Amino acid sequence: MKLMEWSSKVPRRYSPWGAMVLGLAIGGLTAISPLKGTPAMAAEGDAVEIEPVPYPEGVTYANPTERTDEEQVEIDKRVMALSSLAATLDYERARYHPLHFPPAAADASNEECLVCHQEILTRKPRQSAPAGVPITATLAWYQTLDTYAGDQESFHYRHLESEFAKEVMNLECNFCHKGNDPREESPDMVPTRAALSAGTSPEFTLRKMVNPSETCLRCHGAFPEPEIMGLDGPWHEVRADWEYPEAPNGCLSCHAETFRTVRHGVSYLNAENIERIARESSSDTCYGCHGGRSWYRISYPYPRHTWPELYDDEIPEWAVGRPTESDPEYALPASE
Repeated sequence: MKLMEWSSKVPRRYSPWGAMVLGLAIGGLTAISPLKGTPAMAAEGDAVEIEPVPYPEGVTYANPTERTDEEQVEIDKRVMALSSLAATLDYERARYHPLHFPPAAADASNEECLVCHQEILTRKPRQSAPAGVPITATLAWYQTLDTYAGDQESFHYRHLESEFAKEVMNLECNFCHKGNDPREESPDMVPTRAALSAGTSPEFTLRKMVNPSETCLRCHGAFPEPEIMGLDGPWHEVRADWEYPEAPNGCLSCHAETFRTVRHGVSYLNAENIERIARESSSDTCYGCHGGRSWYRISYPYPRHTWPELYDDEIPEWAVGRPTESDPEYALPASE
């Protein structure tokens, strides 16, 4: 059984607004009362034995397979060749290197991207605000979350190198960055294909470097309508009805063995790790990507896979038109 030191930290809805309110409270400008929905707390610092949560029968969770030695050798060769070439290119020629466009972008490894873009991981936030406030005297909104530990870091570092990100995700640079058009910034004017031939879900959208509807939204969408799951309100308001110190993840009250148990079987997530961490910690592990860190007012329409306990004969209205399998681009091979 997992022993967890219980903290009196108030669960908050993940949002920059909430972090701003927290910052005001720290500065003594306002007071924060516990949010409605705060789970019952054990005494501060008490070791709580978390009740074991079963896994569903007939469902296997697996992380994506690691690279083979042969694949790594091939990547190392490409990195060496690219490093030699990069030293001979000026900025304009580098912008039009084939790796920046489909189809080559789809096969680019992180190591190849970082030959020229290493600064996305080494660049640090400024040590003080323009007003002179030091970084050590402030909290970024993501530092208020139980799933983040450490100093303030850059956007790319948090997604690729932070401890929790590496545990639950398997992101590659080209998960988001699938192509580019330096001149028109339009998916219909990519140099490597005919004009006006972008697909219905292009690699990036007009004037952007990515397609946020197929990247950011997957983990930063809004919490689904509570009525879909029979909840009386948003999760941050009702979680107290489903959680207590020995069972801090209320999501697993329904999703451990019964509902939507076939999930996360994609190459950009570590499904096995997600399930383990979810059973050892709070619902913040799940809620973070399912409404907690929402930057959008809509939810991502996740596939509704068939699962062993699926018993409804009719497709619910909200699920009409939903795919029943993950995107072929990311779907992991079915376990035998």
